[in-house]
Amino acid sequence: MPYGPSQCNNNTILWNYPNGIACYIFQNVNLSEEKGCIELHWPENLSDSGDVRYSETEPMLPEGTLSGEEGNAEEKEEEESQRPPTRNMPKESPLAMALQIVVPFLLAGFGTVSAGMVLDIVQHWDAFKYITEIFILVPALLGLKGNLEMTLASRLSTAVNVGKMDSPIEKWNLIIGNLALKQVQATVVGFLAAVAAVVLGWIPEGKFQMSHAVLLCSASVATAFIASMLQGFIMVGVIVGSKKTGINPDNVATPIAASFGDLITLAILAWISQGLYNCLDSHPYVSSLVCAFFLSLTPVWMVISSKHPASRTLLYSGWEPVITAMVISSIGGLILDKTVSDPNLAGIVVYTPVINGIGGNLVAIQSSRISTHLHFHSAPGEVPEEAKGCYYPCRTFCGTGANHRSAQVLLLLVLPGHLIFLYTIHLMKSGHTTLTPIFMTVYLAAALLQVFLLLCIADWMVYSMWRSGKDPDSFSIPYLTALGDLLGTALLALSFQFLWYIGDQDSDVGD
Repeated sequence: MPYGPSQCNNNTILWNYPNGIACYIFQNVNLSEEKGCIELHWPENLSDSGDVRYSETEPMLPEGTLSGEEGNAEEKEEEESQRPPTRNMPKESPLAMALQIVVPFLLAGFGTVSAGMVLDIVQHWDAFKYITEIFILVPALLGLKGNLEMTLASRLSTAVNVGKMDSPIEKWNLIIGNLALKQVQATVVGFLAAVAAVVLGWIPEGKFQMSHAVLLCSASVATAFIASMLQGFIMVGVIVGSKKTGINPDNVATPIAASFGDLITLAILAWISQGLYNCLDSHPYVSSLVCAFFLSLTPVWMVISSKHPASRTLLYSGWEPVITAMVISSIGGLILDKTVSDPNLAGIVVYTPVINGIGGNLVAIQSSRISTHLHFHSAPGEVPEEAKGCYYPCRTFCGTGANHRSAQVLLLLVLPGHLIFLYTIHLMKSGHTTLTPIFMTVYLAAALLQVFLLLCIADWMVYSMWRSGKDPDSFSIPYLTALGDLLGTALLALSFQFLWYIGDQDSDVGD
Protein backbone atom coordinates (compact mmCIF):
# COMPACT_ATOMS: atom_id res chain seq x y z
CA MET A 1 0.00 0.00 0.00
CA PRO A 2 1.23 3.56 -0.68
CA TYR A 3 2.36 5.57 2.27
CA GLY A 4 0.16 8.56 1.47
CA PRO A 5 0.19 11.62 -0.73
CA SER A 6 2.94 14.17 -0.49
CA GLN A 7 1.06 16.52 -2.80
CA CYS A 8 -2.66 16.87 -3.42
CA ASN A 9 -3.95 19.51 -5.80
CA ASN A 10 -5.75 19.89 -9.10
CA ASN A 11 -7.07 16.36 -8.88
CA THR A 12 -3.49 15.07 -8.97
CA ILE A 13 -2.04 12.88 -6.25
CA LEU A 14 1.65 12.09 -5.94
CA TRP A 15 2.06 8.85 -4.00
CA ASN A 16 5.40 8.10 -2.36
CA TYR A 17 6.58 4.55 -1.76
CA PRO A 18 9.03 3.60 1.03
CA ASN A 19 12.55 5.05 0.76
CA GLY A 20 11.41 7.16 -2.18
CA ILE A 21 11.87 4.18 -4.49
CA ALA A 22 9.21 5.27 -6.97
CA CYS A 23 6.46 7.76 -7.48
CA TYR A 24 3.19 7.35 -9.33
CA ILE A 25 1.03 10.18 -10.59
CA PHE A 26 -2.68 9.53 -10.97
CA GLN A 27 -4.87 12.11 -12.59
CA ASN A 28 -8.62 12.56 -12.95
CA VAL A 29 -9.41 10.84 -9.66
CA ASN A 30 -12.35 11.86 -7.55
CA LEU A 31 -11.56 13.15 -4.08
CA SER A 32 -13.96 13.40 -1.19
CA GLU A 33 -12.99 14.43 2.33
CA GLU A 34 -15.08 13.26 5.23
CA LYS A 35 -14.12 13.23 8.92
CA GLY A 36 -10.47 13.83 8.16
CA CYS A 37 -10.21 10.93 5.71
CA ILE A 38 -9.58 11.02 1.98
CA GLU A 39 -11.39 8.52 -0.20
CA LEU A 40 -10.12 7.84 -3.69
CA HIS A 41 -12.52 6.73 -6.38
CA TRP A 42 -10.35 5.41 -9.19
CA PRO A 43 -11.57 5.17 -12.78
CA GLU A 44 -13.15 1.79 -13.54
CA ASN A 45 -10.32 0.81 -15.88
CA LEU A 46 -7.16 2.46 -14.66
CA SER A 47 -4.96 1.15 -17.40
CA ASP A 48 -7.25 2.59 -20.05
CA SER A 49 -7.61 6.01 -18.49
CA GLY A 50 -4.49 7.26 -20.19
CA ASP A 51 -3.52 9.28 -17.12
CA VAL A 52 -1.16 6.88 -15.42
CA ARG A 53 2.51 7.63 -15.85
CA TYR A 54 5.00 4.87 -15.25
CA SER A 55 8.67 5.61 -15.09
CA GLU A 56 11.03 3.38 -17.06
CA THR A 57 12.44 2.05 -13.80
CA GLU A 58 9.15 1.17 -12.17
CA PRO A 59 10.19 -1.16 -9.35
CA MET A 60 9.25 -4.73 -10.14
CA LEU A 61 9.68 -5.93 -6.57
CA PRO A 62 7.03 -5.69 -3.90
CA GLU A 63 7.60 -3.07 -1.25
CA GLY A 64 10.15 -3.80 1.41
CA THR A 65 12.01 -6.48 -0.52
CA LEU A 66 15.07 -4.48 -1.49
CA SER A 67 18.16 -5.41 0.42
CA GLY A 68 19.60 -2.70 2.62
CA GLU A 69 16.20 -1.24 3.55
CA GLU A 70 16.44 0.77 6.73
CA GLY A 71 13.85 1.79 9.24
CA ASN A 72 13.18 1.59 12.91
CA ALA A 73 11.67 -1.50 14.50
CA GLU A 74 8.33 0.09 15.29
CA GLU A 75 7.70 1.09 11.69
CA LYS A 76 8.64 -2.37 10.48
CA GLU A 77 6.26 -4.02 12.93
CA GLU A 78 3.42 -1.78 11.75
CA GLU A 79 4.22 -2.48 8.11
CA GLU A 80 4.75 -6.23 8.50
CA SER A 81 1.08 -7.10 8.34
CA GLN A 82 0.61 -5.14 5.11
CA ARG A 83 3.70 -6.36 3.24
CA PRO A 84 3.66 -9.24 0.79
CA PRO A 85 6.11 -12.08 1.52
CA THR A 86 9.76 -11.17 0.86
CA ARG A 87 11.13 -12.74 -2.31
CA ASN A 88 14.80 -13.69 -2.21
CA MET A 89 17.27 -13.70 -5.07
CA PRO A 90 17.47 -17.22 -6.58
CA LYS A 91 20.59 -19.00 -5.33
CA GLU A 92 22.59 -21.27 -7.60
CA SER A 93 26.03 -22.81 -7.57
CA PRO A 94 28.48 -22.18 -10.44
CA LEU A 95 28.00 -25.81 -11.55
CA ALA A 96 24.20 -25.51 -11.57
CA MET A 97 24.45 -22.22 -13.47
CA ALA A 98 26.85 -23.73 -16.03
CA LEU A 99 24.62 -26.77 -16.57
CA GLN A 100 21.57 -24.55 -17.10
CA ILE A 101 23.47 -22.37 -19.57
CA VAL A 102 25.27 -25.08 -21.58
CA VAL A 103 22.25 -26.82 -23.14
CA PRO A 104 20.51 -23.69 -24.49
CA PHE A 105 23.94 -22.28 -25.43
CA LEU A 106 24.63 -25.33 -27.60
CA LEU A 107 21.12 -25.18 -29.08
CA ALA A 108 21.63 -21.53 -29.92
CA GLY A 109 25.05 -22.31 -31.37
CA PHE A 110 23.73 -25.03 -33.66
CA GLY A 111 21.01 -22.59 -34.71
CA THR A 112 23.65 -20.06 -35.77
CA VAL A 113 25.61 -22.82 -37.54
CA SER A 114 22.46 -23.72 -39.49
CA ALA A 115 21.93 -20.04 -40.32
CA GLY A 116 25.52 -19.76 -41.56
CA MET A 117 25.09 -22.80 -43.78
CA VAL A 118 21.85 -21.39 -45.19
CA LEU A 119 23.55 -18.05 -45.88
CA ASP A 120 26.41 -19.89 -47.58
CA ILE A 121 23.88 -21.48 -49.94
CA VAL A 122 21.59 -18.51 -50.65
CA GLN A 123 24.46 -16.13 -51.41
CA HIS A 124 24.48 -17.78 -54.85
CA TRP A 125 20.76 -17.12 -55.48
CA ASP A 126 19.87 -14.49 -58.09
CA ALA A 127 18.33 -12.10 -55.56
CA PHE A 128 21.52 -12.04 -53.49
CA LYS A 129 23.82 -11.84 -56.52
CA TYR A 130 22.05 -8.96 -58.26
CA ILE A 131 20.76 -7.06 -55.21
CA THR A 132 23.80 -7.26 -52.96
CA GLU A 133 22.28 -4.76 -50.50
CA ILE A 134 20.40 -7.75 -49.06
CA PHE A 135 23.65 -8.64 -47.30
CA ILE A 136 23.45 -5.31 -45.47
CA LEU A 137 20.01 -6.38 -44.22
CA VAL A 138 21.29 -9.68 -42.82
CA PRO A 139 22.96 -8.46 -39.58
CA ALA A 140 20.21 -5.90 -38.97
CA LEU A 141 17.40 -8.47 -39.31
CA LEU A 142 19.29 -11.20 -37.47
CA GLY A 143 19.96 -8.57 -34.83
CA LEU A 144 16.23 -8.24 -34.21
CA LYS A 145 16.55 -11.22 -31.87
CA GLY A 146 18.76 -9.00 -29.74
CA ASN A 147 16.68 -5.89 -30.21
CA LEU A 148 13.33 -7.55 -29.57
CA GLU A 149 13.37 -11.26 -28.67
CA MET A 150 16.19 -11.11 -26.14
CA THR A 151 14.86 -7.88 -24.67
CA LEU A 152 11.44 -9.49 -24.28
CA ALA A 153 13.08 -12.55 -22.72
CA SER A 154 15.06 -10.40 -20.29
CA ARG A 155 12.01 -8.36 -19.25
CA LEU A 156 9.82 -11.43 -18.72
CA SER A 157 12.65 -13.31 -16.95
CA THR A 158 13.02 -10.48 -14.47
CA ALA A 159 9.24 -10.35 -14.06
CA VAL A 160 9.18 -14.09 -13.26
CA ASN A 161 12.02 -13.87 -10.75
CA VAL A 162 10.51 -10.95 -8.82
CA GLY A 163 6.97 -12.37 -8.80
CA LYS A 164 5.22 -10.10 -11.30
CA MET A 165 3.88 -13.11 -13.21
CA ASP A 166 2.43 -14.98 -10.26
CA SER A 167 -1.01 -13.53 -10.97
CA PRO A 168 -2.59 -15.06 -14.13
CA ILE A 169 -4.23 -11.77 -15.10
CA GLU A 170 -1.04 -9.76 -14.71
CA LYS A 171 0.94 -12.49 -16.49
CA TRP A 172 -1.21 -12.43 -19.62
CA ASN A 173 -1.43 -8.64 -19.59
CA LEU A 174 2.37 -8.51 -19.61
CA ILE A 175 2.64 -11.14 -22.33
CA ILE A 176 0.01 -9.71 -24.70
CA GLY A 177 1.18 -6.13 -24.23
CA ASN A 178 4.82 -7.04 -24.86
CA LEU A 179 4.06 -9.20 -27.90
CA ALA A 180 2.03 -6.40 -29.50
CA LEU A 181 4.79 -3.90 -28.72
CA LYS A 182 7.31 -6.24 -30.33
CA GLN A 183 5.30 -6.40 -33.56
CA VAL A 184 5.20 -2.61 -33.77
CA GLN A 185 8.94 -2.38 -33.21
CA ALA A 186 9.69 -5.20 -35.66
CA THR A 187 7.71 -3.55 -38.46
CA VAL A 188 9.25 -0.12 -37.93
CA VAL A 189 12.80 -1.43 -37.51
CA GLY A 190 12.41 -3.67 -40.57
CA PHE A 191 11.41 -0.65 -42.67
CA LEU A 192 14.23 1.52 -41.30
CA ALA A 193 16.76 -1.28 -41.85
CA ALA A 194 15.75 -1.40 -45.53
CA VAL A 195 16.15 2.38 -45.82
CA ALA A 196 19.60 2.12 -44.22
CA ALA A 197 20.55 -0.70 -46.63
CA VAL A 198 19.45 1.37 -49.63
CA VAL A 199 21.42 4.40 -48.44
CA LEU A 200 24.55 2.46 -47.47
CA GLY A 201 24.46 0.59 -50.79
CA TRP A 202 23.87 3.73 -52.84
CA ILE A 203 26.58 5.94 -51.28
CA PRO A 204 29.66 3.90 -52.34
CA GLU A 205 28.36 2.95 -55.80
CA GLY A 206 26.34 6.05 -56.71
CA LYS A 207 23.61 3.91 -58.32
CA PHE A 208 19.97 3.79 -57.26
CA GLN A 209 17.16 1.59 -58.60
CA MET A 210 13.65 2.20 -57.28
CA SER A 211 12.51 -1.37 -57.97
CA HIS A 212 15.37 -2.76 -55.90
CA ALA A 213 14.66 -0.29 -53.09
CA VAL A 214 10.99 -1.31 -52.93
CA LEU A 215 11.95 -4.99 -52.96
CA LEU A 216 14.36 -4.41 -50.06
CA CYS A 217 11.66 -2.63 -48.05
CA SER A 218 9.07 -5.34 -48.71
CA ALA A 219 11.43 -8.22 -47.92
CA SER A 220 12.73 -6.54 -44.78
CA VAL A 221 9.33 -5.57 -43.34
CA ALA A 222 7.73 -8.94 -44.12
CA THR A 223 10.69 -10.88 -42.70
CA ALA A 224 10.83 -8.80 -39.52
CA PHE A 225 7.08 -9.12 -38.94
CA ILE A 226 6.75 -12.88 -39.55
CA ALA A 227 9.97 -13.86 -37.77
CA SER A 228 9.19 -11.66 -34.77
CA MET A 229 5.74 -13.19 -34.35
CA LEU A 230 6.98 -16.79 -34.57
CA GLN A 231 9.87 -16.17 -32.17
CA GLY A 232 7.64 -14.27 -29.77
CA PHE A 233 5.37 -17.29 -29.33
CA ILE A 234 8.40 -19.53 -28.79
CA MET A 235 9.80 -17.10 -26.23
CA VAL A 236 6.61 -16.93 -24.19
CA GLY A 237 6.47 -20.73 -24.09
CA VAL A 238 10.06 -20.90 -22.85
CA ILE A 239 9.48 -18.32 -20.09
CA VAL A 240 6.27 -19.94 -18.85
CA GLY A 241 7.84 -23.40 -19.05
CA SER A 242 10.93 -22.27 -17.12
CA LYS A 243 8.73 -20.86 -14.38
CA LYS A 244 6.81 -24.12 -14.03
CA THR A 245 9.92 -26.32 -13.99
CA GLY A 246 11.87 -24.17 -11.54
CA ILE A 247 14.67 -23.24 -13.96
CA ASN A 248 16.06 -19.70 -13.75
CA PRO A 249 14.79 -18.12 -17.00
CA ASP A 250 17.73 -15.67 -16.99
CA ASN A 251 20.00 -18.62 -17.86
CA VAL A 252 17.93 -20.21 -20.63
CA ALA A 253 15.53 -17.67 -22.11
CA THR A 254 17.93 -15.45 -24.05
CA PRO A 255 19.95 -18.31 -25.64
CA ILE A 256 16.80 -20.17 -26.66
CA ALA A 257 15.45 -16.91 -28.05
CA ALA A 258 18.41 -16.99 -30.41
CA SER A 259 18.58 -20.73 -31.05
CA PHE A 260 15.99 -20.69 -33.81
CA GLY A 261 15.96 -16.94 -34.40
CA ASP A 262 18.83 -16.72 -36.86
CA LEU A 263 17.74 -19.74 -38.88
CA ILE A 264 14.08 -18.70 -39.03
CA THR A 265 14.88 -15.10 -39.93
CA LEU A 266 17.45 -15.93 -42.60
CA ALA A 267 15.27 -18.62 -44.21
CA ILE A 268 12.28 -16.24 -44.36
CA LEU A 269 14.43 -13.41 -45.76
CA ALA A 270 15.92 -15.63 -48.47
CA TRP A 271 12.54 -17.10 -49.47
CA ILE A 272 10.72 -13.75 -49.61
CA SER A 273 13.59 -11.95 -51.37
CA GLN A 274 13.87 -14.58 -54.09
CA GLY A 275 10.09 -14.73 -54.53
CA LEU A 276 9.80 -10.97 -54.92
CA TYR A 277 12.81 -10.94 -57.25
CA ASN A 278 11.11 -13.50 -59.49
CA CYS A 279 8.04 -11.23 -59.67
CA LEU A 280 10.07 -8.09 -60.36
CA ASP A 281 9.67 -8.16 -64.14
CA SER A 282 6.28 -9.82 -64.59
CA HIS A 283 4.43 -8.34 -61.57
CA PRO A 284 6.38 -5.30 -60.33
CA TYR A 285 3.51 -4.10 -58.11
CA VAL A 286 3.70 -7.15 -55.80
CA SER A 287 6.56 -5.72 -53.72
CA SER A 288 4.65 -2.51 -53.06
CA LEU A 289 1.49 -4.38 -52.02
CA VAL A 290 3.41 -6.63 -49.60
CA CYS A 291 5.10 -3.66 -47.97
CA ALA A 292 1.85 -1.68 -47.69
CA PHE A 293 -0.01 -4.64 -46.16
CA PHE A 294 2.41 -5.18 -43.28
CA LEU A 295 2.81 -1.47 -42.62
CA SER A 296 -0.99 -1.07 -42.44
CA LEU A 297 -1.14 -3.51 -39.51
CA THR A 298 1.04 -1.28 -37.34
CA PRO A 299 -1.82 0.85 -35.88
CA VAL A 300 -3.63 -2.33 -34.76
CA TRP A 301 -0.61 -3.50 -32.77
CA MET A 302 -0.16 -0.02 -31.32
CA VAL A 303 -3.71 -0.03 -29.96
CA ILE A 304 -3.25 -3.47 -28.38
CA SER A 305 0.10 -2.53 -26.88
CA SER A 306 -1.26 0.69 -25.37
CA LYS A 307 -3.78 -1.27 -23.29
CA HIS A 308 -1.09 -2.31 -20.79
CA PRO A 309 0.69 0.50 -18.92
CA ALA A 310 4.16 -1.08 -18.97
CA SER A 311 4.19 -1.76 -22.71
CA ARG A 312 2.53 1.63 -23.35
CA THR A 313 5.50 3.33 -21.69
CA LEU A 314 7.96 1.45 -23.91
CA LEU A 315 5.80 2.21 -26.95
CA TYR A 316 6.84 5.84 -26.56
CA SER A 317 10.25 5.61 -24.87
CA GLY A 318 11.72 2.32 -26.09
CA TRP A 319 12.76 3.34 -29.60
CA GLU A 320 16.19 4.82 -28.92
CA PRO A 321 18.05 1.54 -28.26
CA VAL A 322 16.20 -0.41 -30.96
CA ILE A 323 16.86 2.07 -33.75
CA THR A 324 20.42 2.80 -32.66
CA ALA A 325 21.15 -0.93 -32.53
CA MET A 326 19.73 -1.33 -36.04
CA VAL A 327 22.09 1.36 -37.35
CA ILE A 328 25.09 -0.30 -35.64
CA SER A 329 24.14 -3.71 -37.10
CA SER A 330 23.71 -2.15 -40.55
CA ILE A 331 27.30 -0.91 -40.42
CA GLY A 332 28.31 -4.51 -39.72
CA GLY A 333 26.18 -5.50 -42.70
CA LEU A 334 28.05 -3.04 -44.92
CA ILE A 335 31.33 -4.67 -43.83
CA LEU A 336 29.86 -8.08 -44.69
CA ASP A 337 28.62 -6.84 -48.08
CA LYS A 338 32.04 -5.49 -49.04
CA THR A 339 33.85 -8.58 -47.74
CA VAL A 340 31.58 -11.04 -49.57
CA SER A 341 32.10 -9.14 -52.82
CA ASP A 342 35.81 -10.07 -52.63
CA PRO A 343 36.17 -13.60 -54.09
CA ASN A 344 39.26 -14.20 -51.95
CA LEU A 345 37.24 -13.74 -48.75
CA ALA A 346 34.11 -15.71 -49.70
CA GLY A 347 34.60 -18.09 -46.79
CA ILE A 348 33.55 -15.45 -44.24
CA VAL A 349 29.85 -15.95 -45.00
CA VAL A 350 29.30 -19.23 -43.18
CA TYR A 351 31.09 -18.09 -40.01
CA THR A 352 29.51 -14.64 -39.65
CA PRO A 353 26.19 -15.74 -38.07
CA VAL A 354 28.11 -18.09 -35.77
CA ILE A 355 30.53 -15.59 -34.25
CA ASN A 356 27.90 -12.84 -34.10
CA GLY A 357 25.24 -15.09 -32.62
CA ILE A 358 27.44 -16.71 -29.97
CA GLY A 359 28.79 -13.37 -28.77
CA GLY A 360 25.31 -11.87 -28.59
CA ASN A 361 23.90 -14.90 -26.75
CA LEU A 362 26.56 -14.88 -24.05
CA VAL A 363 26.47 -11.14 -23.38
CA ALA A 364 22.65 -11.20 -23.28
CA ILE A 365 22.78 -13.79 -20.47
CA GLN A 366 25.16 -11.62 -18.46
CA SER A 367 23.12 -8.46 -19.03
CA SER A 368 19.90 -10.18 -17.98
CA ARG A 369 21.51 -11.56 -14.81
CA ILE A 370 22.99 -8.21 -13.76
CA SER A 371 19.64 -6.52 -14.37
CA THR A 372 17.79 -9.04 -12.21
CA HIS A 373 20.41 -8.58 -9.48
CA LEU A 374 19.88 -4.81 -9.53
CA HIS A 375 16.10 -5.18 -9.35
CA PHE A 376 16.55 -7.24 -6.20
CA HIS A 377 19.26 -5.31 -4.39
CA SER A 378 19.23 -1.68 -5.50
CA ALA A 379 16.78 1.15 -5.87
CA PRO A 380 16.64 2.79 -9.32
CA GLY A 381 19.41 5.35 -9.59
CA GLU A 382 21.57 3.63 -6.96
CA VAL A 383 24.28 1.06 -7.68
CA PRO A 384 26.24 -1.24 -5.33
CA GLU A 385 29.50 0.03 -3.87
CA GLU A 386 31.64 -2.24 -6.03
CA ALA A 387 30.12 -0.71 -9.19
CA LYS A 388 30.94 2.88 -8.23
CA GLY A 389 33.97 4.72 -9.55
CA CYS A 390 35.86 4.25 -12.79
CA TYR A 391 35.39 0.99 -14.65
CA TYR A 392 38.24 -1.52 -15.01
CA PRO A 393 38.07 -5.06 -16.55
CA CYS A 394 39.02 -6.84 -13.31
CA ARG A 395 35.72 -5.63 -11.85
CA THR A 396 33.90 -7.89 -14.29
CA PHE A 397 35.88 -11.10 -13.88
CA CYS A 398 37.71 -10.94 -10.54
CA GLY A 399 35.56 -11.67 -7.51
CA THR A 400 33.30 -14.23 -5.90
CA GLY A 401 29.93 -12.56 -6.50
CA ALA A 402 27.21 -14.15 -8.60
CA ASN A 403 27.85 -11.79 -11.52
CA HIS A 404 31.61 -12.40 -11.37
CA ARG A 405 31.06 -16.16 -11.48
CA SER A 406 28.66 -15.90 -14.41
CA ALA A 407 31.15 -13.76 -16.37
CA GLN A 408 33.88 -16.33 -15.73
CA VAL A 409 31.64 -19.22 -16.80
CA LEU A 410 30.50 -17.43 -19.96
CA LEU A 411 34.06 -16.58 -20.99
CA LEU A 412 35.15 -20.18 -20.42
CA LEU A 413 32.39 -21.40 -22.75
CA VAL A 414 33.75 -19.49 -25.74
CA LEU A 415 36.63 -21.74 -26.84
CA PRO A 416 34.99 -25.19 -26.41
CA GLY A 417 31.74 -23.87 -27.85
CA HIS A 418 33.33 -22.48 -31.01
CA LEU A 419 35.44 -25.63 -31.45
CA ILE A 420 32.25 -27.71 -31.47
CA PHE A 421 30.61 -25.39 -33.99
CA LEU A 422 33.68 -25.21 -36.25
CA TYR A 423 33.88 -28.99 -36.45
CA THR A 424 30.13 -29.19 -37.08
CA ILE A 425 30.54 -26.91 -40.10
CA HIS A 426 33.53 -29.00 -41.21
CA LEU A 427 31.64 -32.30 -40.88
CA MET A 428 28.70 -30.88 -42.83
CA LYS A 429 31.21 -29.99 -45.60
CA SER A 430 30.05 -26.40 -45.65
CA GLY A 431 32.04 -23.22 -45.98
CA HIS A 432 35.02 -22.33 -48.12
CA THR A 433 37.89 -22.80 -45.68
CA THR A 434 39.74 -25.84 -44.42
CA LEU A 435 40.26 -26.00 -40.65
CA THR A 436 44.02 -25.50 -40.60
CA PRO A 437 45.72 -24.88 -37.23
CA ILE A 438 46.50 -21.26 -38.14
CA PHE A 439 42.90 -20.62 -39.20
CA MET A 440 41.49 -22.07 -35.98
CA THR A 441 43.96 -20.10 -33.85
CA VAL A 442 43.12 -16.78 -35.52
CA TYR A 443 39.37 -17.47 -35.49
CA LEU A 444 39.29 -18.51 -31.82
CA ALA A 445 41.38 -15.48 -30.85
CA ALA A 446 38.88 -13.20 -32.60
CA ALA A 447 35.93 -14.93 -30.91
CA LEU A 448 37.54 -14.75 -27.46
CA LEU A 449 38.40 -11.07 -27.88
CA GLN A 450 34.86 -10.31 -29.01
CA VAL A 451 33.21 -11.93 -25.97
CA PHE A 452 35.76 -10.45 -23.55
CA LEU A 453 35.05 -6.95 -24.84
CA LEU A 454 31.28 -7.53 -24.81
CA LEU A 455 31.24 -8.75 -21.20
CA CYS A 456 33.27 -5.71 -20.11
CA ILE A 457 30.96 -3.36 -22.01
CA ALA A 458 27.90 -5.09 -20.53
CA ASP A 459 29.16 -4.66 -16.97
CA TRP A 460 29.77 -0.96 -17.52
CA MET A 461 26.62 -0.32 -19.56
CA VAL A 462 24.04 -2.05 -17.34
CA TYR A 463 25.18 -0.27 -14.19
CA SER A 464 25.40 3.06 -16.04
CA MET A 465 21.85 2.72 -17.34
CA TRP A 466 20.52 1.76 -13.92
CA ARG A 467 22.30 4.77 -12.40
CA SER A 468 20.72 7.08 -14.99
CA GLY A 469 17.21 5.74 -14.32
CA LYS A 470 16.81 3.50 -17.38
CA ASP A 471 15.70 -0.12 -17.15
CA PRO A 472 18.59 -2.31 -18.43
CA ASP A 473 16.14 -5.05 -19.45
CA SER A 474 14.77 -2.77 -22.16
CA PHE A 475 17.82 -0.71 -23.08
CA SER A 476 21.06 -2.69 -22.73
CA ILE A 477 20.58 -5.88 -24.77
CA PRO A 478 19.84 -4.14 -28.12
CA TYR A 479 23.06 -2.14 -27.84
CA LEU A 480 25.10 -5.14 -26.72
CA THR A 481 23.92 -7.56 -29.42
CA ALA A 482 24.38 -4.88 -32.10
CA LEU A 483 27.91 -4.26 -30.85
CA GLY A 484 28.38 -8.03 -30.94
CA ASP A 485 27.38 -8.04 -34.63
CA LEU A 486 29.70 -5.14 -35.44
CA LEU A 487 32.66 -6.50 -33.45
CA GLY A 488 32.14 -10.04 -34.73
CA THR A 489 31.91 -9.07 -38.39
CA ALA A 490 34.82 -6.62 -38.18
CA LEU A 491 37.12 -9.03 -36.30
CA LEU A 492 36.20 -11.87 -38.66
CA ALA A 493 36.90 -9.70 -41.73
CA LEU A 494 40.27 -8.69 -40.25
CA SER A 495 41.02 -12.35 -39.49
CA PHE A 496 40.34 -13.45 -43.07
CA GLN A 497 42.37 -10.54 -44.44
CA PHE A 498 45.24 -11.55 -42.15
CA LEU A 499 45.00 -15.19 -43.21
CA TRP A 500 45.04 -14.17 -46.87
CA TYR A 501 48.10 -11.96 -46.45
CA ILE A 502 50.14 -14.60 -44.58
CA GLY A 503 49.36 -17.19 -47.23
CA ASP A 504 46.78 -19.39 -45.51
CA GLN A 505 44.63 -19.33 -48.66
CA ASP A 506 42.06 -21.95 -49.64
CA SER A 507 39.84 -22.87 -52.54
CA ASP A 508 36.05 -22.91 -52.39
CA VAL A 509 35.67 -26.10 -50.38
CA GLY A 510 31.92 -25.82 -49.93
CA ASP A 511 30.88 -24.77 -53.42
